[in-house]
Amino acid sequence: MSHISNKNAYKMLEERINRFPQGAPPSKTLYKILSMLFTEKEAELVAMLPIKPFTVKAASSIWKKDEVETENILQKLASKAILMDIDLDGKKEYCLPPPMIGFFEFSLMRTRDDIDQKTLSELYFQYLNVEEDFIKDLFLGTETRFGKVFVQEGVLSRQNELEIMDYDRASNVIKEAKHIAVSMCFCRHKMQHLGKNCDAPMETCITLGNTAHTLSKHGYARKIDASEGLDILNMAYDYNLVQCGENVRNGSVFMCNCCGCCCEGMLAVKKFGYMAPIQTTAFLPKVVEESCVGCGKCSKACPIEAMKLDPLTKKAVVDEGICLGCGVCVRNCPKKAIYLKHREKEIITPASTTHRIVLQAIEKGQLQELIFDNKALFSHRAMAAVFSSILKLPPIKRAMASKQMKSVYLDKLLSDK
Repeated sequence: MSHISNKNAYKMLEERINRFPQGAPPSKTLYKILSMLFTEKEAELVAMLPIKPFTVKAASSIWKKDEVETENILQKLASKAILMDIDLDGKKEYCLPPPMIGFFEFSLMRTRDDIDQKTLSELYFQYLNVEEDFIKDLFLGTETRFGKVFVQEGVLSRQNELEIMDYDRASNVIKEAKHIAVSMCFCRHKMQHLGKNCDAPMETCITLGNTAHTLSKHGYARKIDASEGLDILNMAYDYNLVQCGENVRNGSVFMCNCCGCCCEGMLAVKKFGYMAPIQTTAFLPKVVEESCVGCGKCSKACPIEAMKLDPLTKKAVVDEGICLGCGVCVRNCPKKAIYLKHREKEIITPASTTHRIVLQAIEKGQLQELIFDNKALFSHRAMAAVFSSILKLPPIKRAMASKQMKSVYLDKLLSDK
């Protein structure tokens, strides 16, 4: 493998990343980021790894190295938060997380001196906030959204309480998590290095489940219990931060507490709001005009500028086309002139991370990458090519052609997770 040039190693890594539904559009900036996070040799090795979780034995076979050397390399990558090492019933598996929520963010979730975090922050800003291709792909690349918003529970009425599902309660997600950890907010830490951060608390990035366990194990997050997790949630409410998590019903791996000035999700909503880059809550705020005094506190608190004062009536008005339904405006109305009403449109949430990823893969025409992940088998390569062709057909023909294949292979994929 020594003949592979620096450029080719990172190009191979970029191609590997983009086999997953959440990818990273190529650019000179991306290659600079990858070269800071991965050595050339690491890029070369990681580019060969499967999409789905794998064992030391599987990586050893792919790399053609003995298992002791392979495990040492995998553990070094895990210690750098490039790979996740997950303990499942006494069995260890590894996986390459996507860039977000993944190895991009993990690099700034604590202060560290093994990489130049200021330079890395500048590169992230260029790639995420200036070039925008990554953000568009992350938030708009599939119909099934990557992230969703949680409503602020303190403003729910009795009727709202009957209408909200348990998986849409941030407090319930925290209480049910097997592992919980907190770390520095990637977005505000990045902006701090650029001198653009706000005064919102920094230690507010919550990870859950196996992700929390592995990040805390390697020192990238601090392990906490549910009680402290709820304290952080309530502190975030006080700072008018919006809770965003994985768009799933079960097993969410993260919960961000987002400000409107630093955080990628809120900035994406400001730029692409009418395209709904984040799944909203099931609620919309409604203004009681006769009670509104036009104080403007709701519009100042709204992180995405969805709440404004009508210049003629001097009453608060809601831009329902971009509103997230978070309830921050309700919390900040001194006259209680705003309340939450259930949206007419039904919100459909994927069951789990696997369900979400499969839906996104289908929408991107990448399902064959998940199913035929073993590139070593010729038969799999051939079937992947057939599946790729099917997914490029018009919707009706595609549904007809792939019905039987999906019934077999999609079920197999889900049963393997």
